[in-house]
Amino acid sequence: MRIEIYYVVAILVIAIAIFVVAAVINRILLRYFRAVSEKLKVDEATYAVTRRLVVGMVYFGGLLLIVSVIPAVSDFTVALLAGAGFGAIVVGLAAQETLSDHIAGISIAISRPFRRGDVLTVKGEYGTVEDISLRHTIIKTWENKRLIIPNAIIGNEEIVNWSIGDLPVYWHVDFGIAYDADIDIARSIILDELDKHPDVMQEQNKKADVVGLSDFSVDLRVYF
Repeated sequence: MRIEIYYVVAILVIAIAIFVVAAVINRILLRYFRAVSEKLKVDEATYAVTRRLVVGMVYFGGLLLIVSVIPAVSDFTVALLAGAGFGAIVVGLAAQETLSDHIAGISIAISRPFRRGDVLTVKGEYGTVEDISLRHTIIKTWENKRLIIPNAIIGNEEIVNWSIGDLPVYWHVDFGIAYDADIDIARSIILDELDKHPDVMQEQNKKADVVGLSDFSVDLRVYF
């Protein structure tokens, strides 16, 4: 009887200690990552995933401590894990896509190929990253649509991140004008509009050339 009471008390003491340590670590990490995110503009999903992983490891370590200290619990845990092993395999096979999405989400949070607010081109769509979760990434396109992409898919896609590195890029836009239109006037209008645009680097070369003749228009391409 005394041995059983000792086990119960030991479990309670260890459990309370685990909860206290986990809460303290969680609070410290929360304050630290918030400060880091403000200075380095790190996405909130990054520190949230890391914080939860660290707290989860604390709980898991406490569980191992309980199992190692108390023989009766150790025997029960061995039997429980043996029975749960097959179930884990079945669940893992049934939830392969979901698990791969979550693993990809953790990888995105750690490697940070893009962050919330970055402008991307992915799967032929151009838009701004609106939210990043463990399951999926939401991109707001220029048409104001929400593109919800599972992380396992976006993790394997070729992504152009327009917010990383040197922002100025040499770009081009195609125009089509009528066959009876004056090409020189069209070129002059286009270049004048580029001169007025605040985001166009005026010291760089700007030009508009005829690049082709389609069925119903003369094709111009402007570089800026």
